[in-house]
Amino acid sequence: MPKNTICLWFDQDAEAAARFYAATFPDSHVGAIQRAPADFPGGKAGQVLTVEFTVAGIPCLGLNGGPVFPQTEAFSFQIATDDQAETDRYWDAILTNGGQASQCGWCKDRWGMNWQITPRVLTQAMAQGGAVAQRAFAAMMTMGKIDVAAIEAAVRGT
Repeated sequence: MPKNTICLWFDQDAEAAARFYAATFPDSHVGAIQRAPADFPGGKAGQVLTVEFTVAGIPCLGLNGGPVFPQTEAFSFQIATDDQAETDRYWDAILTNGGQASQCGWCKDRWGMNWQITPRVLTQAMAQGGAVAQRAFAAMMTMGKIDVAAIEAAVRGT
C-alpha cells in the first residue's frame, strides 16, 4: 500500500464499487480485500471490511463503514477526457449503472460517489482566462454532460 491513500467510506458495497471503477476507467484495478475476522457493530465475521483499489492511477481504500457517513459533493473524482466519445463513455457508464446526472459535467454513481467528467477543452479554455474563459464558463453552466462541440464554439466566440 502506498504511504498516502484516499480512504472512501461506503455503506456496504466497496468491493462492487471498486470492481466497477476498475472495469470503467483506464489505469484502474482492484487489489487486496480484507474481511472482518470477527463480528463487529453492524457486521458479521467474513464480511468485506476494506478494499484496496486504484482509480485512474489514484490509490484508494474503500471502507465498508455503514450508512453513518454518506458521500457528498465535497469529494469528487475529476476525470479528464480528450473528446466527446470518451466523455460520453464515462458519463454513460456511470448513469447506466444506477447513477444520476447533475450539472456542469458532474454526476453521481450508484454508491453516492461524485464524478466530474471534464473534457480537456473546457479546462484549457478556463486556463486562458478573459473572454475565452467567460464564454466557455457560460456555455458550461447550461450543461449537464459537457458538450465538447459547444465548448469549442464558445472558445471561438461563435
